[in-house]
Amino acid sequence: MTAVTRLVTLVDLHDDIRGARDLSFSARHEAILSDGRRRLLLEGRGWTQGLRGAVPDGADPWASTSAEDIEETARAVVGPDEPAGGGSQEDAVAGHWAFIAGVLRAHGVHVDVPTLAQLPHDVVLGDRLRARLGPPEAGRAR
Repeated sequence: MTAVTRLVTLVDLHDDIRGARDLSFSARHEAILSDGRRRLLLEGRGWTQGLRGAVPDGADPWASTSAEDIEETARAVVGPDEPAGGGSQEDAVAGHWAFIAGVLRAHGVHVDVPTLAQLPHDVVLGDRLRARLGPPEAGRAR
């Protein structure tokens, strides 16, 4: 039986940038299987961030954006979400992993929720995003 070995979120620049003060990112969440195949879990996710408030003309939103910030936000964007409607955090987390397990079952991959929740989750930055961020700082792994 094919097992899920890790989760990956692929992040790149999104073309829907609203202005020079905004950055827009797309995120695609996948499961990597033991045989090397990938299964789509979530698509159409993403976020926009930018400069807010009184900032000088020509201020660069990239100046306050790091690969680490993008990776952290990407993990939040693909869930688990915050609880809704008075539910508990535990319910939100359990519901998220049950949903992801259901998506995998629809692909013919069976994995239990506790195993799924403990898998490594990598964030991979796309080519356009890596090019825009520039080379990593000395001593910082990507």
